[in-house]
Amino acid sequence: MGYMHTYLDVDLTTNKIHEKKLDPDLAEKYIGGKGLGAKILYDNLKPGIDPLGPDNIILFMTGPLTGTSVVTSGRWCIVTKSPHTGIYLDSQIGGKFGHRLKRAGYDYIIVRGKADSPCYLNVSSEGCEIIPATDLWGNGTFETEEILRQKHPKSEVASIGPAGENLVTFANIMTDKSHMAGRGGAGAVMGSKNLKAVVAGGTFKIDSVHDNFKDLTRTFRNKVQNDPGVQNRHRIGTMMWVNQSNQAGFLPTRNYQSGVFESSENISGEKMIEENTYAHKACYGCLIACGKANKFDKGKYAGLDVEGPEYETTALLGSNCGIKDLAAIAKASQLCDNLGIDTITSGATISFAMECVEKKILKQNSIENLEFGNGEAVLQMLQLIAHKEGIGELFSKGSRAAAEKLGNESSDFAIQVKGLELAGVEPRGSFGMALAYSTADRGACHQRCWTPSAELRGDLTRFSMMGVPKFVKENQDERAACFSLVVCDFLPFDVPEMAEILNAATGFTYTPEGYLTTGERIWNTTRMFNVREGITALDDVLPKRFSEEKMPEGPAKDQIVSEAVLEKAKTEYYDLRGWNPSGIPTKEKLNELKI
Repeated sequence: MGYMHTYLDVDLTTNKIHEKKLDPDLAEKYIGGKGLGAKILYDNLKPGIDPLGPDNIILFMTGPLTGTSVVTSGRWCIVTKSPHTGIYLDSQIGGKFGHRLKRAGYDYIIVRGKADSPCYLNVSSEGCEIIPATDLWGNGTFETEEILRQKHPKSEVASIGPAGENLVTFANIMTDKSHMAGRGGAGAVMGSKNLKAVVAGGTFKIDSVHDNFKDLTRTFRNKVQNDPGVQNRHRIGTMMWVNQSNQAGFLPTRNYQSGVFESSENISGEKMIEENTYAHKACYGCLIACGKANKFDKGKYAGLDVEGPEYETTALLGSNCGIKDLAAIAKASQLCDNLGIDTITSGATISFAMECVEKKILKQNSIENLEFGNGEAVLQMLQLIAHKEGIGELFSKGSRAAAEKLGNESSDFAIQVKGLELAGVEPRGSFGMALAYSTADRGACHQRCWTPSAELRGDLTRFSMMGVPKFVKENQDERAACFSLVVCDFLPFDVPEMAEILNAATGFTYTPEGYLTTGERIWNTTRMFNVREGITALDDVLPKRFSEEKMPEGPAKDQIVSEAVLEKAKTEYYDLRGWNPSGIPTKEKLNELKI
């Protein structure tokens, strides 16, 4: 059946919990996860509501493939209105929590209102209860998870840390001590509701509709296991991109002033695997095992034992802050996880602060030597930001908000789109990502469309927008459907086989074309949410650094993404999408997609 056909509606203001039936028509139209969450969010929120007010909702979503025998079926996602950007947000998460939530008997949880005092939800096969959590408030996510695991054996925990409690707008939600809803500040939404954690555990069986489901997933598992790309991800994980990005000239360096980091080898995945990795870690139902458990035996951080860091973390808290020591990056990553704060926005915001000091726009204030290359300064900044103390208060809403206060044209090098800081690819070195960042539904996101692989393979011409609008549009639609199933974007799958697996799980009759049309429907739904919040083509832009400052070195030397080049690509992209020149879906397109 794919679905449990039941969801929880929790109102923390009234302490009322209702079990409700899943709407089968909406499920078929939006699948689950990102798609169904986007539709629910659009229908439940009025435009302009405060993301940190009681009127916002937060959705803990699974999909029809969550908890099944499909590879990577442990994934789930958060959907809410972002306090960091003020627009639509979904954040995809690994680990084991999604599987446990599904086995508790629920497809998703919708949380409304605000509790009078700290609490957590315990969700099980017997139902849901709201439990006081005053004794947990102030704890990091690691301690919170340990305490709640002891209280609720055979359960998984999704919790916030001090950053979420203090409403830092890029606070995350942590689970399994190493997996997070990282981007956009979902942790702050939980904090605004006095919701410290959600615990999930259950014993219900997750069935499929058709007998051929297991055969299909077995065949797919064999394909995944023998895929060369998957084998490389298993060997090095996402950290394989450190050297690749640096060699290609798009590794973010010193607040995106360059795409080449002179010490990339020191922080590379190859070096990590050789010197530090002692185990490969996998999410529920996954054979890729891209996670890496690392131990550092030498230097200032000797004894550090941590899962990670991942590539994006290494790029933003590492090279983008000028940090040459992988152990220092791993320590910062671990601190972010325990504080419950996004590593990407943290790194981008701290590197922005470092450049502000470098340009004498900002005095160093409460941190000594806040400068590129100082790992200890990064750790201090993370603590100050998470607790909103000293200079941390200024940067607790990210680089866009800080630039608005600092002035002095600092917004030109506050590296964000729609308020969300860029991920680990420099757009002057990857023109495809320039368009992907500028049009992504939650701000500058690398997960909505990933073009570097196609550019490096030669499928897309480097330093050109030729073919990019079509590639980005199609990739975004496919990812939207993928994140609604919910499965991992690291899977090497073909659309026809995923549509067939979805049909076998649910009884739907998707064609490959219908599957992609559903992804397009979901993408347009998130766009309409953002349009309702005031987003137009004027917001689909990049920081001036990329259009006015030539790349100083490397394979992308002298490259810029001019405003004219980006605008031309956007025009073609809007045409392909059926949007008007203002970036708004036309009535004809909405009718075509049955939105």
